[in-house]
Amino acid sequence: MTTYRDRAEAGRMLADRLGDLAGRPDVIVLGLVRGGVPVARVIAERLGTPLDVLVVRKLGVPWAPEVAYGALGPGGVQVLNEMVAGRIGEDERAEVRRNEQTELDRRERLYRGGRPQLDLTGRTAVIVDDGLATGATARAAVQVARHLGAARVMVAVPVGSDQAYEMLAQEADQVICPQVPPDFAAVGAYYDDFHEVSDDEVTQALTATA
Repeated sequence: MTTYRDRAEAGRMLADRLGDLAGRPDVIVLGLVRGGVPVARVIAERLGTPLDVLVVRKLGVPWAPEVAYGALGPGGVQVLNEMVAGRIGEDERAEVRRNEQTELDRRERLYRGGRPQLDLTGRTAVIVDDGLATGATARAAVQVARHLGAARVMVAVPVGSDQAYEMLAQEADQVICPQVPPDFAAVGAYYDDFHEVSDDEVTQALTATA
């Protein structure tokens, strides 16, 4: 099993695999908050492309929150899996949506820091996280990015489960995932340093690359 020293090392490795995107004016690197941002920061710096965050909130089934029936994104974007959502009462869905929208709005205010609303129209969006366990958040992010106008959506992660990789390969235009171990453990098992990323670390990364 190969481990990364930290998220920065993972970002450097991914940047090497994304070298053909360097300097392209249509490319934007999007870190998933919070753990994906330190990885994305290194990629953006090495490729010479803009860095931003994509704030996505899963809409979880009330009695099984780990199962997503949809997702919310910035600008009022809502993506639903109608087959799952149709089994949930409207009142229950409204409560979940209200709670997740409140948290999404909080994070947007905190991380955008007065910067313009995210607009991906015609862009190549590279969505970055520090790893894929279920892949549900990354999948939601891909769907949200398309709703925000992205012409091409790529996912770049250092490690992921084979199930998550296969699922994302059906959603994204391209998935870069160097490690897909058959005996995948938790994402943190593939890092020597897997500290919890703070809000301050996210905002500092965005400020440094602005």
